[in-house]
Amino acid sequence: MRVGQVERGELRQRLRRDGVALRLSPFTVRVRSDLPHLADDIAAMYRDFDLLEPGEFVDFHVAVLRSSHWLSRWQGKAEFWFDGQRSFTPLPAAQALAMLEWGINWCIAAHAHQFLLIHAAVLERDGRALLMPAPPGSGKSTLCAALAHRGWRLLSDELGLLDLDTGRVHGMARPINLKNASIPLMRAFAPQALFSASMPNTSKGTVALVRAPDEAIARRHEPAQPAWVVLPAWRADAPTRLTPIERARAFMDLAEQSFNYDLHGQAGFQALGRLVNDCQCFQFEYSRLDEAVAHFESLTEAQP
Repeated sequence: MRVGQVERGELRQRLRRDGVALRLSPFTVRVRSDLPHLADDIAAMYRDFDLLEPGEFVDFHVAVLRSSHWLSRWQGKAEFWFDGQRSFTPLPAAQALAMLEWGINWCIAAHAHQFLLIHAAVLERDGRALLMPAPPGSGKSTLCAALAHRGWRLLSDELGLLDLDTGRVHGMARPINLKNASIPLMRAFAPQALFSASMPNTSKGTVALVRAPDEAIARRHEPAQPAWVVLPAWRADAPTRLTPIERARAFMDLAEQSFNYDLHGQAGFQALGRLVNDCQCFQFEYSRLDEAVAHFESLTEAQP
């Protein structure tokens, strides 16, 4: 059964009681919440994701609940819980969806060490993966959202999951996290996309989530072989420019953006070395999305 097949009232009841267990391949997550509007957001963003059968193993048990402290509750705040432990500072309940997404990202980054975890947007075209490692504020998620709505398959806007044995990258096709000016920009660029309500005054400014395109969700179980590493940077009024870089530079950026590179030691070093050896590596500056997308089209055409 899929999330979208559960009647809305029943979904709210399940979230309030034992939670709903989502198959976010390659992970499983049980979510509880007593916030009705979060049930509506989950129904919209995860409509085509499978629910686990009773008794199946769950990797992460999380919850977004109204604060139990009288002051925070009076202020309308909610809390993120992981494995029965309250985590992080309470946030306004209106930011529950963002809190859930950030919380799940934290669970994966802190625990899923079977992968080399890279803070990167990952997309796929013709079986080949594009990795875009970059720090916050680089325009990575905006570019990722634009490409995901122009023929590239979304694996992730935040977490590249590199399998150290196969060298392939996994993704979950979860919602894309957009901030501030990127939100109206993407609404105009992809009017067919499904957006959450905007959540103002978060620690990152105004945030909205964009549901992954249908094909990305349908094929979310399919990993891809890395073919390109691109270091994106949005700069106001900058001409679009794709510049080859040394593989050593790409290696260092990937290592810097990895959550657990140090933990993997030699195996992590060798895995990243194989990845960059198999990839074309570029630095990319842009200011206009249409031009940026066209450059990535030329990238796929240039490589057999």
